[in-house]
Amino acid sequence: MSIVWVNDIEDMHTKYGVNEKVRTFDAEKLKQFLEFRVKFLEEELNELKDNINNPEEIVDALIDLCVVAIGTLDAFDVNAKLAWNEVHSANMQKQVGIKESRPNPLGLPDLVKPEWWIAPDHSGNHGLLRKMIHE
Repeated sequence: MSIVWVNDIEDMHTKYGVNEKVRTFDAEKLKQFLEFRVKFLEEELNELKDNINNPEEIVDALIDLCVVAIGTLDAFDVNAKLAWNEVHSANMQKQVGIKESRPNPLGLPDLVKPEWWIAPDHSGNHGLLRKMIHE
């Protein structure tokens, strides 16, 4: 186990042959696999919602959401580290402000996109997701 979760997921997928299998999928099967993963994320999110008063289940559900999300990127051969860096860099360019579309009753710092903000660019890092569209 490491502090780099992406590496842990890659190790797990290598051990169980996930990527090897997913790489054989045609476009339709890739779409089905993505739908399966989305339902998996919903299941974990529902686990979190259903156990909002149980610290053990909260921690477990939050980690499971991370595992499934990172695992989905890995299974689709998306470079999660590169994608993370793109999103993190863009997020760090945001400024504290008020986002009218998202109520903030706790008064925590809210991040808003300044006029000059540039969205993350994941072009060239779509992995097998490209195959779902181009076949």
